[in-house]
Amino acid sequence: MEASLPAVFARKQYVGGYDRTAKAHREGAFLKLLEGNRQTKQASYDYDLIVIGGGSGGLAASKEAAIFGKNVLVLDFVIPTPLGTTWGLGGTCVNVGCIPKKLMHQTALLGQAIKDAPAFGWQLGDKPIMHSWSSLIEAVQNHIGSLNWGYRVALREKKVTYENAYGEFIGPHTVKTTNNKGVEKIYTAERFLIATGERPRYLNIPGDKEYCITSDDLFSLPYCPGKTLVVGASYVALECAGFLAGLGLDVTVMVRSILLRGFDQDMANKIGEHMEEHGVKFIRKYVPTKIEQIKKGTPGLLKVTAQATLGNSEIIEGEYNTVLLAIGRDACTKKIGLQKVGVRINENTGKIPVNDKEQTNVPYIYAIGDVLEGKPELTPVAIQAGRLLVRRLYDGAFTKCDYINVPTTVFTPLEYGACGYSEEKAIERFGNNRIEVYHSYFWPLEWTVPSRDNNRCYAKIICNLADRNRVIGFHVLGPNAGEITQGFAAAIKCGIRKEQLDSTIGVHPVCAEVGIWCGLAKRLCLLRHFIILKSNFDKYFVLLLYYNPSAVLQWEK
Repeated sequence: MEASLPAVFARKQYVGGYDRTAKAHREGAFLKLLEGNRQTKQASYDYDLIVIGGGSGGLAASKEAAIFGKNVLVLDFVIPTPLGTTWGLGGTCVNVGCIPKKLMHQTALLGQAIKDAPAFGWQLGDKPIMHSWSSLIEAVQNHIGSLNWGYRVALREKKVTYENAYGEFIGPHTVKTTNNKGVEKIYTAERFLIATGERPRYLNIPGDKEYCITSDDLFSLPYCPGKTLVVGASYVALECAGFLAGLGLDVTVMVRSILLRGFDQDMANKIGEHMEEHGVKFIRKYVPTKIEQIKKGTPGLLKVTAQATLGNSEIIEGEYNTVLLAIGRDACTKKIGLQKVGVRINENTGKIPVNDKEQTNVPYIYAIGDVLEGKPELTPVAIQAGRLLVRRLYDGAFTKCDYINVPTTVFTPLEYGACGYSEEKAIERFGNNRIEVYHSYFWPLEWTVPSRDNNRCYAKIICNLADRNRVIGFHVLGPNAGEITQGFAAAIKCGIRKEQLDSTIGVHPVCAEVGIWCGLAKRLCLLRHFIILKSNFDKYFVLLLYYNPSAVLQWEK
């Protein structure tokens, strides 16, 4: 073997060192080697890559693979909801998630702006300003339709084959597709990418699938939902409850345990308090046990029976026009034949364990997006993972998707932006004595003239004392929280420390500057409060409390 470097391989076949590679290039042998392998591969399989799932991640990966000259097939099929709702290409985010949700949130914000307008001199007249649900749905669906069409055009331009068909593994490197007319086809591929996403979970109680809706139905609902019960405390539940209440509807949220599980609970509780102050009712520690139809209609009238979750058997009943279930989502993996090709999944959740290269236990099958076990369920994450995966597979790249410090925003009436550790997770990971939490309430300038929600917006920054006060978490409640969080996410990614944040000049007057002058430590607030109560102890113990607040409990005992 030639000793000169670099050692060059073409599709796993050794070519040689510099001299042999240059000679092969001059004689055309190097290109023939590549083309010969490609011809063999194309003769063996129908496609280089088959993507199962036409959501954001699957589409991003498929278009990226086409850029590198790969023969790609995208399979996308939406199983109708129990009420018959279906949609076009683009996945959850585009059709029944981020896009319509943000548009409806904006609708509610405009309603609040109308209420604020007279304080700024706008004379709106004596007639009440009414909202048209049908006009909103038409506008939202028209925009979504344009996106569906745009995705199909983009695939065609990239020469990616698209089939509106359900894909199911039937053997190694082989899938069967079934379209809505029942026509079946068989395709083979060298590699497969699972990007099937998730669908809303049902309660499995009498009447849930017959009479309830989910977020899959809400954004194209042809009638105003009227008095609504939202079951669940996820971000989907609170977002939907928030914008429905913002449209003037009577909204109640039924919560089994806590709000926004997995998010910072300090922030979650503040969101709940704000929503209650603005008319959303909460029924806590109850779960529905039965849904009955009292009257048909659009909307009709439903009777909900619910039981307490705290060890007693107390039963309550209520009547609502619409019941919206938002209790979580299940991965769409259990009916695509993964067991036939040996792909392991979590039997409880349907999630797929993968290595740090998004590869399943079956080497030629990969997965991205919401189906991954232990990874953030966010559209930009799926897009990033899909593109980077394809670049590693077909362009010799090495960059892997970084699932740490991923920013997100919950579009509740008081928007919540977050990046990095929650306070609970930071304490669990680093210990209470090794973190410092700086926080501040603030009042957006645009809210001062109409005199609303003073001291309700809030921000906190979590720092690791043992790592030079590096910022490991950022949380903000307030208008445009997502826009604020994006910039702080970049700073956290770069390892920003609190002193660097403090030395940054803020933009004034905007909400984002709260992150710059968020300088009061929470434990210092605790200490100040404690000093008022216990003023006669020596200075050494004051310092001890500052660095070890748990000592307060010891001293009290």
